[in-house]
Amino acid sequence: MKKNLLSVLILVLLIVNIALSAVMMTNVISTNQKTAALMDSIGAAMKLELYTPGEETAVSIADTDTHVMDSMTIPLSMTNADGTASSRQAYLAFDISLLMDKTHEDYATYAEAVKAGEYNSMIADKIQQVVSNYSEAECRASFTGDIRNEILTAIQDLVKSKFIYGITLSNIKYG
Repeated sequence: MKKNLLSVLILVLLIVNIALSAVMMTNVISTNQKTAALMDSIGAAMKLELYTPGEETAVSIADTDTHVMDSMTIPLSMTNADGTASSRQAYLAFDISLLMDKTHEDYATYAEAVKAGEYNSMIADKIQQVVSNYSEAECRASFTGDIRNEILTAIQDLVKSKFIYGITLSNIKYG
């Protein structure tokens, strides 16, 4: 009789344990969903999307042609983020390369001229117009993010095509 009573007690405790685990899991799952929704809204508010202009589809390396431009040195805005005037002129130096999609319909029209450097001065002017609007602090905070996307959009607007689907920035130096 004692063995049966002990077996029944273990069975009851096992059922209670399963029930409490199910209740706990439903609470954890609903909390996790709410946390994920909160993080999505924070990401959207901070513009942390993984999308960058010009990237409608992924372009393979085999379909990419690269044009390396000359190094650029651009004077930055002398206005601080708080609106006050800065006492010194800051500069930004970097190397930029344009990534072109060989499969894009406009590649045949523009690629040879871009690679020959015919548009280098116009592209450099657009880049300077975009970057010179920012202060050193703003560039340090978002040069490889928002400012990079703004540069790409300005270049795409200049050539009125998205065959230039990306840019690479290297040797970024502030001074």
